[in-house]
This record gives sequence, C-alpha cells and structure tokens, in this order.
Amino acid sequence: MRTPSTLLGAAALLLCFVTCPATSGAEPLPDEFLWGVATSGFQSEGSSPDSNWARYAASGRTDDAIGDSVDFRHRYREDIARAADLGVDVFRFGIEWARVQPSPGSWDDTELRYYDDVVREITGRGMTPMITLDHWVYPGWVADKGGWANQATVDHWLEYARRVVPRYSGSGALWITINEPTVYLQKELTFGGVTAAQGPQMLDRLVEVHRRAYDLIHEYDPDARVSSNLSYIPAATDAVDAMFVDRVREKLDFLGVDYYYGLALDNVTAVNAITDDFYRIDPQPDGIYSALMRYTRKFPGLPLYVVENGMPTDNGQPRPDGYTRSDHLRDHIYWMERARQDGAPVIGYNYWSITDNYEWGTYRPRFGLYTVDALTDPTLTRRPTDAVATYRDIIVAGLPDSYVPARKPGFCSLVDLPTSCIDPP
Repeated sequence: MRTPSTLLGAAALLLCFVTCPATSGAEPLPDEFLWGVATSGFQSEGSSPDSNWARYAASGRTDDAIGDSVDFRHRYREDIARAADLGVDVFRFGIEWARVQPSPGSWDDTELRYYDDVVREITGRGMTPMITLDHWVYPGWVADKGGWANQATVDHWLEYARRVVPRYSGSGALWITINEPTVYLQKELTFGGVTAAQGPQMLDRLVEVHRRAYDLIHEYDPDARVSSNLSYIPAATDAVDAMFVDRVREKLDFLGVDYYYGLALDNVTAVNAITDDFYRIDPQPDGIYSALMRYTRKFPGLPLYVVENGMPTDNGQPRPDGYTRSDHLRDHIYWMERARQDGAPVIGYNYWSITDNYEWGTYRPRFGLYTVDALTDPTLTRRPTDAVATYRDIIVAGLPDSYVPARKPGFCSLVDLPTSCIDPP
C-alpha cells in the first residue's frame, strides 16, 4: 500500500516523470480482457423517426440538423466489418425506442428485424454485442405525453424493454440500460424536455427503470451482465454519484465508466465541457487512472468497464499542439493498465467511437476512429485515422515495454480529490 505523499513529493514525482530514465511499461492485458468500439442509435443511424431528439435537431436551436448522419442504418454491415478487422471483442450500439415503437401499442417489425440483423452481424463476426436500451432518445409520442416529467413514461419504457430484452437473450449481450443518466438530465434541461423543478423526478424515474430493467434482463437472461455507464465529472464525483449510481449499486453487474477529460492546477481547460467544446480541452490521460482507482476503493469487488473513451478534434483537423489520436489512445491505455496493476478490476475498454457521428447538435467534434464528412460528402466515405492501426496493434500486442506517455500528468490532479493530488500514481 502506498502512503500519502506531500504536495512537494507529488511535484517531485511529476518532475521525475520528465527527467528520470524511462522504466518498464505495463504488461499486456490478458486474453479475457474485452476490447471494444462504440456507437449509438440516433447519433449514427440517420433516417431518424419522430423523437425528442429529432425535434431538438430540427428546432433551429442546434448548430447542425441531423440529416442522414453517417447512415449506420444502411451501412451497419460495413462498420461492423471494420470493427471486426480491428480485432475487437465488443461492438456497442443502441436500439432506438422511437424506431421500434412509433406509436403507443404499435411495433415496427421491419425495424425490429433490422436490429436482429445488427446483432447477427456482430455475433457472426465473433464479437459480443453491448446493447444500450436508452441513449437519451424517446419517441415523439412519449414527448407529447410529457417525457420524463410524466410518471407513465416508466411503464411505457418498461413495455419497450419487455419487447426488446427477450428478443436478444441468449446472444451473450452486455446490457447498458441508461446511457450517462446525469448528462441525459442535463440535455433534457437544456432543450426543455423537463424543467428544473422536474429534474429530481426525472432522476427518480431513471433510477426506477434501471432497477426494474436489471431484474427484467436477468429474468430472461440470468447470465447476462447489466450496467449503466456514468459520465466521469472531475471534482464533482460525489455529487454526481449521489444522483444515480449510489442508488442502483446493488443492481450493477459491472460499473460502466466514461472518461474523457481531467482537471488539474495546470489544466483547467475542462471548463470548455460546459459549452460542449470538447475539442478545446487539453486531454489529461492520467486522470483515467484516478477515476478507476476511485471506484475500486468505493465499490470493492465490482468489475469496471471503460464504456467510452476518445478524443474529439475540431472538424477533423490536427490539434494545434500536435497531440494525435494515436497518442491519446496509447496514453489512456497506459494509465488504464497502471490502474489494473494497482488492483483496479477493469474488464473492458471501448473506444468512442467507431466513426464520427452527430454529437448532440453538431458534427464539428470528430471522435471517430474512422472520420466521415457528414455535411459535405454525399458518399459518407469512412476514412481511417492514424488510431486505426494503433488500436489494432494494441489489441494484438499491448503497449511496448518501453512506452512513456506522450502527455505528462497534470500537476496536482483534481480528478479524484484529494487522493489524485496528494498521492499521484
């Protein structure tokens, strides 16, 4: 066990990171570790049916309309094939409630068969589907009834889950019930899906549907692994956890952690997250170590899965500081492996995302391993970034023993106060 160091000691460690000889890198991850890629329904499918987000995107309040997005709805086979070519074990996608239930009591068999084929493509290529039931999108008819401000939405949502879950039981799927519940609430507040006074009610209802969906999934598929992925917000984790994850702890088979940015005394660029200008944030890869160690301490024995991690660029342009997508990927894997060496029970990692997509009102942030010019290229050609080959190499062989991260740790990291500052890795 490491003993807490002083701030001076922390500074010395960071100085040594720059000046001391490189030490051996982390060992390659074991074969049972799950490598994955991720996408979501509304963000990538296009051909959007009526939903809360179809309405938000058409309201004139977003920078870009959704259009056809990257047309995963018709190009899913080629994107799944690209994932298989990377060598990943897991392909995460979302089922759109609005697509399969266009009106109360009405189920679209064509669209259900579409998702059947998505699952077949994934499993047929030797991968495990990670199925997200709710990625912030619900049908327009649910919005007309008040959305999450209406208690009846709980029953409507569970009716949808009862239609979907048995269909894919036995497929070996990993399940995500609600994607990033606290950010879901923030988006609904921003676009008027709920009022500030209704926010606590929405959270209560998301907690209820997760808990009940967990039992439902295990009823039909006892061996399934079920979770909800949280958005890791540095320096606000206790408050964020209290809103959702602390209330569903006993209904988690693993904890999904989404890590995108850190916070430190010498890096406060995370403020750009407030305006969704994620490409203006200076990445802090060492923060993923602190995030994973925090939940290792908080929930002893609960497996952790990095459900989302990636780097946005500004319209696909190189970062001004020269930090590449490959640098970002290697650095985060390095620190994730360090966390595993120090006892974090991390069972998987998904890269967000397999292709660029619609980032909730704009196409400007580009997260994809494959970039797509959704607004200017009618062919929607998938073009590999430098990280495609990098990810493939990592999956096969891990990081080189001599690897030293391209990005230095933040000085006095605030990712997990006070530990990440006074006792850095």
